[in-house]
Amino acid sequence: MDIVTLRSLQHDLGAIEVATDYFSQENMIGKGGFGLVYKGVLQSGQEVAVKRLSKTSGQGVGEFVNEAVLVAKLQHRNLVRLLGFCHDAKEKILIYEYVPNKSLDYFLFDPVNHGQLDWVTRWKIIGGITRGLLYLHEDSRLRIIHRDLKASNILLDQDMNAKIADFGLARSFGVDQTLGNTNKIAGTFGYMAPEYAMYGHFSVKSDVFSFGVILLEIVRGQRSSHFQRQDGVDDLLPFAWRQWMGGRPLELLDPRLGESYSNDEVIRCINIGLLCVQEDADARPSMAFILNMLNNNSMTLPEPKKPPYFLSSGLLLHFSGDVDNSISAIDFEDESSLSIMLPR
Repeated sequence: MDIVTLRSLQHDLGAIEVATDYFSQENMIGKGGFGLVYKGVLQSGQEVAVKRLSKTSGQGVGEFVNEAVLVAKLQHRNLVRLLGFCHDAKEKILIYEYVPNKSLDYFLFDPVNHGQLDWVTRWKIIGGITRGLLYLHEDSRLRIIHRDLKASNILLDQDMNAKIADFGLARSFGVDQTLGNTNKIAGTFGYMAPEYAMYGHFSVKSDVFSFGVILLEIVRGQRSSHFQRQDGVDDLLPFAWRQWMGGRPLELLDPRLGESYSNDEVIRCINIGLLCVQEDADARPSMAFILNMLNNNSMTLPEPKKPPYFLSSGLLLHFSGDVDNSISAIDFEDESSLSIMLPR
């Protein structure tokens, strides 16, 4: 490890306590499955977001430091930059750049704030997420799999540019490695690919599945896991599929957008979103191909196949009727990240 890099990233706990007014409630700006986030101001005057990791984390200090240094080396305009870290006997803290406009879900799913997301802004956000994820998967030094991509982990800067955040679950791969396995399933219901939720298999294609869910949420303006319709459909993915197969894709569009949208862009996004949430991971497109599909209006897009879908009871149900009961007892109503252990 580059000792100069290590020293430049390491911050004193006392300085972080002063910066956040000793982690005061007034400075708390976020809460997730891995800890609380506070706004802070460093002695230099720089505004930062301070993530105080949960004390229940089983990660060792050495592993924590190595991962922090790795993530700090990731630099892209569509990623939230990690500025440093702090650790001692009691605390593990990550220090990120402060992004003023909160997260995508704050605007997208809020009945008051959604008005700030016209179609032009949504299209811009989609492009930013795509480029950030492409960098993680293909253009950074290592292949990085996020594993917890969701609307609340997409932050928006002052110009409403998307920045992918929260690499608490990220796994780094060698350039030639494409698939990983884990017996600790950690992520957020509604965004997890079926092969990951059921078997612990994760890859760049499990991130692509999560991206597809976000893409459909952006088009619809509703959270996938809380989607409700009068006809009894209670999940966004099967509803999107039915509209697509019925030749009515624009019925998926957020009705609050009015007439201010591009038909071609909306239909293209729905098509790409459905390609991303196909059950077969190998059939999902890469982020490079997704970027090409978004930018190339003359390209004929592939036809998607049926997605799997989640019931609100927490069962993973396929259109074929197969049910995996290994996760049926888990309460998935909480939108925060979860960690569950499955038998192998």
